[in-house]
Formats: sequence, C-alpha cells, structure tokens
Amino acid sequence: MFKVAILGCENSHANSFLNQLKNGRHPDMTVIGVYSDEEESCKKLNAEFGVHIMESYDELVGKVDGIMITARHGDNHYKYAKPYLASGIPMFIDKPITCDGAEAVEFMREAKKYGVRLCGGSSCKYLPGVTQMAKEIAEGMYGTVRGGNVAAPLSIDPAYGGFYFYSQHLVQMMTTIFGNDVEEVAAISCDKEVAFVAKYKDYPITGSYTSEGWYYHATVFGGKGLKADKFAFTPYPFECELDDMYALLTGAPMKETYDEFIRPVFILNALDASMKSGKSEKVVATPV
Repeated sequence: MFKVAILGCENSHANSFLNQLKNGRHPDMTVIGVYSDEEESCKKLNAEFGVHIMESYDELVGKVDGIMITARHGDNHYKYAKPYLASGIPMFIDKPITCDGAEAVEFMREAKKYGVRLCGGSSCKYLPGVTQMAKEIAEGMYGTVRGGNVAAPLSIDPAYGGFYFYSQHLVQMMTTIFGNDVEEVAAISCDKEVAFVAKYKDYPITGSYTSEGWYYHATVFGGKGLKADKFAFTPYPFECELDDMYALLTGAPMKETYDEFIRPVFILNALDASMKSGKSEKVVATPV
C-alpha cells in the first residue's frame, strides 16, 4: 500500500483526490494524513473521509511514500516540501509551483539533488480540448501557426498570493497548446481583468483573464485554417493528476524536466512585472 499525505487542503483538489481513492481509483494508494494552516479545512475532510489531521506539515517525514501539496497559496509549496525532500519521495505540487522564480530554482535544485520526481501544476493542461488542439497543431492540421488567443478565469485573492492564486491555469493552457518558448510578455490590468500579449519566436499569442463567466477558451490561427474552442471543465483533469502521482509512486519517470516544470513561474513573474512597470518584460529563467 502506498501511503501519501496531503499538505495544504484548502481547495477542491484534496476533496477530489480523496473522493477518487474512496471510490476505488488506485486501491493500493491511501492518504494517511492531511494538513492545513486553516484548521477548518482539515476538520471537514476528517468528518467526510475520516482522514487523520496532522499537527504539523512535517509530521509524517519518513512515514509516507509520497506527498501531494495542494495549498491555495503558492508561497507554502516549497516550505511544505522541504522537510520531505531528503527522503527522495515523489511529490505532486499544485499551481502555482511557487510565486518566485529564485525560490522555484532552489526548489528544483534540491529536488534534483535527492532524485525527487515531481508532477502537478495546473489541471487545465489536461482539459481534453486543450490536449486535442495541441495534438492538431503538432500534426500540422492548421499549417504554420501565425497567432492565437487563450482565455481563462482569474481570481485575484490577496490572501492567497494575489495575481498568482489562479493565473497559472491560463499560462499552462497556452504552453500546452503553443509551447514553452515564450520570449517576452506585455500585460495590462483593468480592475479585475487582465490582458496580455506573449511573444513567441514567430508569432504572438494574446491572453485574456476574466473575472466572471469562468470561460476556458482558445483559438489558433494558421496558414491552412483556424480553430476556436470553448473547453468544458470536468473531473477528468483531476483524475489525470492523481494518475500522474500514482505513476510516480510506482516508479515512472517525470513527464517534464525540472526546468519545464517551473517554466510557468517565470512567465507569471514577467506578466506580474509588466503589469507593474507598464512595459514589455522578458521571460528570464535560471536553468536548474
């Protein structure tokens, strides 16, 4: 039996993972403890699933086969992972991986040092429409890509990292469809809405963060045609995330490199900097 702890259980991810396990997905995987700095979140999970409430986030060091970090605030992710890194156990890290590029690099260097295999990020990279559009572009269905647009919800909550709280969803939709190689961004904010242009080598992609409507949408413009699609959010992405964690527990390699895993952090840092400076900002990443 693979024993796992969930650290930071303030959002729907912890409920989803526990529900999936309760309903028989990966029967040889079990959650033996949950932790949150918001005690009420743990109490609700204990009442529904009977799972042990941890007194501290490092309580189960040396006692679990993996951890799943689902804290709402990205600043907690590396902090929660640190005590477990030397154990070399697999980890799921929710979005945003961190809110700071330097911290993300330090995190990955420690993970690499101890051979920690990672999965996670935004669940939106697994939206069926997103993966389908990426596949069609790779297969040349639309010819040479000349541009596109991606839209996703934005919830700016100062208690959970402000802009970073929800913004990785759109970024990973974009990088899943169009690739990681964003060179530069220019962003503007208008009350609760944010728009940006992401410069790739050969074309621009525009992004639209919306505070209402909860739209997940993408458009690709190519030399042979275009496609616009609105993506429905279903439980499927959460199932994919749990499957990824289970695969690591059973010995599978990471799907991404450490550099690829934290690439969204640097794109978010550049977007945040652009909103504050009013200028275009380079996406500068320090290699792990």
